[in-house]
Amino acid sequence: MKNTVKLDDLLFGITKEDIQIKAMEKIGRLLTGDELKTAQKGLETGLTFDIDAVYDAIFDEIIHQKG
Repeated sequence: MKNTVKLDDLLFGITKEDIQIKAMEKIGRLLTGDELKTAQKGLETGLTFDIDAVYDAIFDEIIHQKG
């Protein structure tokens, strides 16, 4: 049987539930809708800030696993 890869499958995700759990841990309460929007903006900025360095680290590890 042929192993196919679906290119649109999500590899990483952070849900509102994930953020709310962290909010409870860090500030002792759930975030409001506006605060969730702020959190989303922060995640998008932070996680895309230096994505090339992340990709470099991923592919370096993959290359070294094979070698």
